[in-house]
Amino acid sequence: MTTPPRKIIAALVVIPFAILLAGYLLFREQGTKRPGQLPVTTAGYVEMCLFCHTTEKLDRAHDSSVLGCSPCHLGDAMAVDKEKAHAGMVLNPGDLRVVDRTCGVEGCHPADVHKVKNSLMATNRGILSTLLYYWGERETQDSDLTVEKLMASGETSLALDYFRKLCATCHLWKQKNDLPQAPAFFNEKGGGCTACHHVLPDEGRADAGQLFSDGEDEQPAAETDEKKKKKPHPLIIKKVPEKNCIRCHNRSGRIGLSYTGIFESEGYGTPYERGRLSSQRLPGDRFYLKIAEDVHHRKGMSCIDCHTRDEIMGDGTSYAHYEDQLEISCTVCHADPPAKTRKGHEMTNITRKGDGYVLTGRLDGKAHPVRPPKKEVCLYPGHRRIACDACHSTWVPQCYGCHAKRDASETHLDKLTLEETPGWWEEGRSYIRYERPMLAVWGERVVIVTPGCQDVVTLVNKEGEVEGGFNRFTMAAISPHTTQAGGRSCQDCHASPKTVGLGEGTVVRRDGKWSFVPVGRGVDTLEGRTVPMDAFVTIDGKPLQHGSRRDLRPFNREELERILRVGLCLQCHTDYNDPAYRDYDPGRPCPVYEEP
Repeated sequence: MTTPPRKIIAALVVIPFAILLAGYLLFREQGTKRPGQLPVTTAGYVEMCLFCHTTEKLDRAHDSSVLGCSPCHLGDAMAVDKEKAHAGMVLNPGDLRVVDRTCGVEGCHPADVHKVKNSLMATNRGILSTLLYYWGERETQDSDLTVEKLMASGETSLALDYFRKLCATCHLWKQKNDLPQAPAFFNEKGGGCTACHHVLPDEGRADAGQLFSDGEDEQPAAETDEKKKKKPHPLIIKKVPEKNCIRCHNRSGRIGLSYTGIFESEGYGTPYERGRLSSQRLPGDRFYLKIAEDVHHRKGMSCIDCHTRDEIMGDGTSYAHYEDQLEISCTVCHADPPAKTRKGHEMTNITRKGDGYVLTGRLDGKAHPVRPPKKEVCLYPGHRRIACDACHSTWVPQCYGCHAKRDASETHLDKLTLEETPGWWEEGRSYIRYERPMLAVWGERVVIVTPGCQDVVTLVNKEGEVEGGFNRFTMAAISPHTTQAGGRSCQDCHASPKTVGLGEGTVVRRDGKWSFVPVGRGVDTLEGRTVPMDAFVTIDGKPLQHGSRRDLRPFNREELERILRVGLCLQCHTDYNDPAYRDYDPGRPCPVYEEP
């Protein structure tokens, strides 16, 4: 029997394979749904994505019927196969890692990407430079270190390890939903452009109480596939609701909470409700009380009604501190006529109406009259250097004593790398108050200050033994966003040792000399007993704590004596219109006390 030629053998192998391949291709072709007509957007793009994605509805400018899907989410718009179409797709177009290819392309928002990436909300330069300076790792507060550089370099230190693990969830480089075991509220932070310009269709204006009261923020971010399918496509909005601002601005200075009248209280859970702890809780079991909201919030104004576009998103310059990027001030609106901003811009939502001016709300279009201050009060000679909020902010969160412990024997999640690294940080505080905001001097202005970072740091080694630590007490200037129509009383400043920086206690004048007996005595630490936490200065004008800026200081001795002496006058002369305060001379003897 002869052996078949090689060509016959090859044909016997190839023919069945070809038949099978043809059958597979025929089956695949019959199973592939193709549009009868190519889907074309109103902008003229062919988008095969729209053949499957038919229910997503966005705002008019970003709707898929206008732009399609791929300009924002990338992927392959011409592919019919699902896997090929989704290759290279991004879930969040606003993520700063991809925004140059999405939001920032020509024809969309090319000028804004550079601004946003250099804004303080993206760089965290202020937090980083101040923390490094406080902890003795930099000689000045002008470090150019940013979150982006930290992520690229992996640089760390004691202070940076603290930042990475406890502070690094409030910046625009954070990716949404990158912490699956964390409460949903924390997972929703970050996301680049979408941190601000992203809402679900059913979300409206909400104050902090509404934001935190339903308990859903305490649930883990992980969801079932079924729930994810039901979730509607987020809306991209220009009118940023205050809920998006509060998502980040609810720690540290807590200005987002304060603006809505929310005070983070002590951890006792009072007032009790039917024998149980209070149901009013912030994420992380932080109890809160509802007290006086800011007068602007009470009238329906939101954050973006005052804060300008360049102030929030940045103007392209990488600033070291918030006051450098800040643009507005009270006098921009409450001057006669309204003034330009600190950077020479006009407020676009302030217009003349009749004999006065109105500010138009950017969210609801409501007109708010803007009125100048009472000249007889605010322009009183002794008050000319007092910042508006120093008088009109009747309360401010004051968190005393930041006790931080690092345990090298355990690990903690690095929020930038999303990896567990050695060193578990635990943080607590001594106490928190809100009454009688303290005043101090920043440059030439009298401003409100609050405990900045009153750090009591303890270091534990791998063997569980305390190996060292340090203290650094600082008072920081703050605009607390708790403005009230009526200012603080004369007594609240001139007869309160707490307000002038001495702390809670008793101040007396005997034999021509002032003396002060404090209530606080400090706490015991590895470096000995601290100064009283609520004391910025002694009665003799000696500073007891650092200022958060080079030119931020407590009142000096001369200033303290002038302020407190008016407090003595207030026992008889109770009103600022009293003739005794006209052409007031602090050196003039008092007929009652018979001494200057």
